[in-house]
Amino acid sequence: MNILWLTWKDKEHPLAGGAEVVSSQLAKQLVEHGHTVRFITGSFAGAKEEIIKDGYQINRVGNRYTVYYKASQYYKQNLQGWADIVIDEINTIPFFSPFYVKEKKILFFHQLCREIWFYQMIFPLSFIGYLIEPIYLWLLRNNTVITISNSTKLDLLKYGFKKDNIHIISEGIELEPIKDLNSITKFDKLTVLSLGGIRAMKRTLDTVKAFEIAKNTIPELQLIIAGDYQDSYGDKVLDYIKRSQYQSDIQILGKVSEEKKIQLMQQSHLIAVTSLKEGWGLIVTEANSQGTPAVVYNVDGLRDSVKNKETGYISEYNTPPSLAQSIQLVLQDKKVYNSIRKNAWEWSKTITFEQAYKDFNEVISRV
Repeated sequence: MNILWLTWKDKEHPLAGGAEVVSSQLAKQLVEHGHTVRFITGSFAGAKEEIIKDGYQINRVGNRYTVYYKASQYYKQNLQGWADIVIDEINTIPFFSPFYVKEKKILFFHQLCREIWFYQMIFPLSFIGYLIEPIYLWLLRNNTVITISNSTKLDLLKYGFKKDNIHIISEGIELEPIKDLNSITKFDKLTVLSLGGIRAMKRTLDTVKAFEIAKNTIPELQLIIAGDYQDSYGDKVLDYIKRSQYQSDIQILGKVSEEKKIQLMQQSHLIAVTSLKEGWGLIVTEANSQGTPAVVYNVDGLRDSVKNKETGYISEYNTPPSLAQSIQLVLQDKKVYNSIRKNAWEWSKTITFEQAYKDFNEVISRV
């Protein structure tokens, strides 16, 4: 088939995250299985307008805000009638392809925004986005949907989408799971890892506060924060750490290389994830694959990527004291720790892009 994919950023975009890992891997496998794939995405500073990557073509038009209009114009001028199916990937805002695309189409949701609007957008854009999201979801409710977690499916059902039209596909990870849990060495000190951009919706400060509470009962505990920051929230987190009584036990590494990321995952004892919500929680599964279980908040996506008290711990409440309690429960009982670590590692081996492709291809073939 000829497959046209609309998404506001590709994997090379500076703001790319887990969603872009998924779309790039699916596109790569679609090409390997004989399909032709073209992306229309937003551009960014220094980006080429057109590239070929892993056998699929990427055309970049507009920026973060204008890509939605520019993509519709590019489609009408260059690609109308070319595709057998169009994927409208909704990452904050939809492309509204059902209103101008005549070909068959599928909406691809990783997660709904809802309260994220207030964390990631300035007022009044945040308020406007929060108000209009239920409206455009209602307008799109009769379309076929692909998503990656039951949490997002339940969210979509609230807004009128039909159960039979929503298809959940497997997640996948690019990292190769370690061969043996005994093949890696942990830090000498018990270590909690916070990995990813320091942003308001990631609630990195909650992780820092939970670490401080847990350290009161685990004196040797240390915290490593790896991820870049670009706004006032990052300044707020760094300022808080400078004033912390445990400042000397907190390492701030900034953005790290892929090699360093893997090393940190293997050497840390726990990864803590406190996002407002996720599509799945890809960082959890990646850490699991490298022999490190997770403690997380009980939010969409994270409650899908962690089996509570089996592959990790889900906090009873989404507060630093509750997260600290989870950290203590896991790290202070070696039997518990070894059990969830092994279970998490075993489960990560079943979450593959091969399965994601199978699930995805089954849906688009049926459509």
